Amino acid sequence: MENLKKKVSVIMPAYNEAERIASSIDETARTLNGFSWLWELILIDDGSTDRTYEKALEASLRYPQQVFVRRNPFNQGKGRAIKKAFHYTSGDYVVFLDADLELHPIQLEAMFNIMHLNNADIVIGSKLHPNSIVNYPLVRRIISFAYYLLVKILFNLPCHDTQTGLKLFKAKALGRVFHRILVKEFAFDLEVLVNAHHLGYRIAEAPIVLNTQKRYGRITSWHIYTALWDTLAVFYRMRILRYYDRIDYYRRKNLGQEFRRMHREMSGT
Repeated sequence: MENLKKKVSVIMPAYNEAERIASSIDETARTLNGFSWLWELILIDDGSTDRTYEKALEASLRYPQQVFVRRNPFNQGKGRAIKKAFHYTSGDYVVFLDADLELHPIQLEAMFNIMHLNNADIVIGSKLHPNSIVNYPLVRRIISFAYYLLVKILFNLPCHDTQTGLKLFKAKALGRVFHRILVKEFAFDLEVLVNAHHLGYRIAEAPIVLNTQKRYGRITSWHIYTALWDTLAVFYRMRILRYYDRIDYYRRKNLGQEFRRMHREMSGT
C-alpha cells in the first residue's frame, strides 16, 4: 500500500455502546498498529445515556498519543457527531468506522489499495458489491436495494450502497464537502457522497465482509420515513434550489470580504 508515511484519522461515532466500546477501541488500535501506519482514533460519544463515554475514556488511557475521546452533551445524530469529530482530525486520510465493528478495520488495507488503483478520492464499503460477503436479514437486503434504486434515479451516483458504515476519504476532499452538509441523521452519508460527486471527486466501491448481529427490528417505519424525507430534501437542495452551489458562492464572497477587511486594517487605509 502507498503513502504509509501519511497519517490516517479514524472517526468512530458511538451511542450507547458501553458494553463493547473498550473492546472496539482495543481491536481497532491493534489492527491499525499491525499496518504500521501513523494513525489516530477520534471517538465521539453522541450523548449516550449509558457509560459509553466513561468506558471510552478509560480505554483511551492505554493509547494516550493516539486515541482521543470527545462527546456531545446530548444526542444530535450520527452526521452531526462525525462533523464535530472531523474538526479534531489531523490526518491526510479520514475513515468513518462504526463502533460495533461489524465491519472490521482489517478491511481498510484493501480500501487503500482500491483508492490507489482507481486514483479515487473516496472509497466506500458496499454490501451490494459482487465480491462482498454479507450475512444480514432478507428484509434489510430488500430495503438496501430499494434505496439504491431510488438514489440511482435521483442522483445517478457511481456507487450502489451509500449507507455502509466503513468509508475512506482523502481529508482535503472531505474538508471541502463538510461545510455543505445539513443532514444530521440517516441520509448524512448520502449528502456527503452527492456533494463529493457534484464537486468532481472520484468515488470507488470496495467489497466488504459483514456478519451482522444487529436486531434489525429496531428499524421502524419512522426511520424509513425520515431517511426518505432527508433524501428528497437533498435532491431538492441539489437539483431545484441549487443550494450547494450557492453556499460555495456566498462562502467565497464572505471570505473575500474578510480578506479585504484585513488588508485595509493592515495597510491603515
